[in-house]
Amino acid sequence: MFTGIVESVGRVEEPPTADHPALWIDAGALAEGLRPGDSVAVNGCCLTVTARQGGLLRFDTLEETRKRSNIGLLAKEDLVNLERPVAVGSRINGHFVTGHVDGLSRLLEIHDRGSEHELWLERPAPWEALIVPKGSVAVDGISLTVGSAREDRFSVWITPFTWQATNLRTKRPGDLLNIEVDILARYVAAQRGRPLSAGA
Repeated sequence: MFTGIVESVGRVEEPPTADHPALWIDAGALAEGLRPGDSVAVNGCCLTVTARQGGLLRFDTLEETRKRSNIGLLAKEDLVNLERPVAVGSRINGHFVTGHVDGLSRLLEIHDRGSEHELWLERPAPWEALIVPKGSVAVDGISLTVGSAREDRFSVWITPFTWQATNLRTKRPGDLLNIEVDILARYVAAQRGRPLSAGA
C-alpha cells in the first residue's frame, strides 16, 4: 500500500521492451536498504525489485503492466516518480493508493496559474462516476484532489512543491499519465453494480 506522496524522482537507465522486459532505474539514495522482493511504486505502478546495483534498481515488468500503464512507453533518461510502501503506523499524508493502475489518461492542457499549475486530463466514460470533484485520484503515482470534472475531462491543481518534487514538470500536452482511481470510489461503485475495473 502506498500514499501517493512521491519520495524521489528516478531516472530510467534502461527501459523495458517485449524482448527484454527488465526496467533499470537510477533511484539514487532511495535504493539504500532496498533488496530483491521489495516493492516500489514507479509512476504509481507497484513493481518488485529483482536486483540492485548501488543506486540502480531492476524491475521485471509484465506485458499487462506495459500495456495498461506508461511503463511500456518509457525511454532512457525519462524521469519517474518513486515511492516505497507505507510502513504500518506511519502517517497517511495522501490517500490509499494500491499501485494497481486502472489505465492511461492523456494530458490535454497545462495552465500556469501564478505559482501553481492547473492540469486537464481525459476522463473516459468508465471513470465518470469514479473521478469526481473533491475526490482523490493518483496521477503517475501522485495523490491529487480533483478540482473540476466535466464531460470527458477532469482537472487537478499542482502546488509549486509538487511541481518541483515530481516528474510533472517534464510533462507536455499529449503525454499519457497513469491513473488509479480512489479505491473507496471503486468499492462504492461495485456496491451500486458498476464494474470494479475502470481500465481504459
